[in-house]
Amino acid sequence: MLSVVNEDGTTGTGTSLIDEIVREGARRMLAAALEAEAEQYIAELAGQRDEAGRRLVVRNGRHRPRTVTTAAGPVEVAAPRVNDRRVDAETGERERFPSKILAPWCRKSPKVSEVLPLLYLHGLSSGDFVPALEQFLGSTAGLSPATVTRLTKQRTTEHAAFQSRDLAGSDYVYVWADGIHPKIRLSQAHSCLLVLTGVRVDGTKELIAIAEGLRESTESWADLLRDCRRRGMRDPLLVAGDGAMGLWRALAEVFPQARHQRSWVHKTRSVMNALPKSAQPGAKKALKEICNAEDRAHAEKAVTAFEKACGAKWPKATAKITGEVDELLAFYGFPAEHWIHLRTTNPIESTFSTVKLRTNVTRGAGSPAAALAMVFNLVESAQARWRAITAPHLVALVRAGNRFENGHHADQEETLAA
Repeated sequence: MLSVVNEDGTTGTGTSLIDEIVREGARRMLAAALEAEAEQYIAELAGQRDEAGRRLVVRNGRHRPRTVTTAAGPVEVAAPRVNDRRVDAETGERERFPSKILAPWCRKSPKVSEVLPLLYLHGLSSGDFVPALEQFLGSTAGLSPATVTRLTKQRTTEHAAFQSRDLAGSDYVYVWADGIHPKIRLSQAHSCLLVLTGVRVDGTKELIAIAEGLRESTESWADLLRDCRRRGMRDPLLVAGDGAMGLWRALAEVFPQARHQRSWVHKTRSVMNALPKSAQPGAKKALKEICNAEDRAHAEKAVTAFEKACGAKWPKATAKITGEVDELLAFYGFPAEHWIHLRTTNPIESTFSTVKLRTNVTRGAGSPAAALAMVFNLVESAQARWRAITAPHLVALVRAGNRFENGHHADQEETLAA
């Protein structure tokens, strides 16, 4: 695209010619990088095909153009669209092309305040931040070690304010709870991060709390849950979590009205660890038949079949399923559209998989409070990209006490039948 250059060096748009050249160069480089990333992804999965021999991962045109704000100014880009028809074996969700260059919701490059926790978790001290930021952003105007330290302290203050905010206006119908063990410096050797994420009545997901706990103990979970109740949190209707007994004991004490849902991802891993490798493929298939059954009756039949097949040879592995049938199948009492979200703690695990990649290489710089604040900042940044659960309008019906049986709205069906 040619521009008319005025005598003062500006173009018809009022910007300088050199600015337009820089932006055009940035646009072309970004477009080329996105194309290369998509082509590499497709090439690596070219061998995966369906029963008819068709490739499962192919190009599918481009997304609608969007403007991304960069250090070179606003740049319009149309990202490649990839049609990935593969299905995750554990979650049952469709795979997605994970662009590391341009996230689906990205509209601007990271701000300095968002880059700081990444640098911190990579083990950089405040004195290292300025040269590191210069390489990342191309400029460090106005930044000094003192400025970076001030921004880091600001994160600690923000986390403290988050952990003390009023929860009376936030009605969480579903809650995911999990203990995360990232490699960061906490106050005790066996500490972990206790994380609560919830679904509000409008179907949106939100981080509820993130705090330090000791070995996912009952006392640690109870302290966090009591604090949430003290700040106005209502009893959720369903809490999904792993098999850590500390959580469930604390939940029964603090939020006794909440139903319990064991995570099928955690449970499957636990069962596999109790089986010899030769038996694991068959057992994994049997467990999928249970958690993916069309209704609770078929799921219970699949549990019986699993017990008959494995009970005599591997009683410990079998007891992990037969001893918690109600907790594993609780999701059948909620809308079918929500099952995929309720069967696992994936909303927490998927977010913290990125955090762990960052924290696994840290040298442990900084205080425990600062480390926790930086993890909170990473999760808070990720939260802006969380999507509402499927059929969000049904969440309000669940909170209102409407009955759902095997995923169907029982009250509505009875009304129609009458």
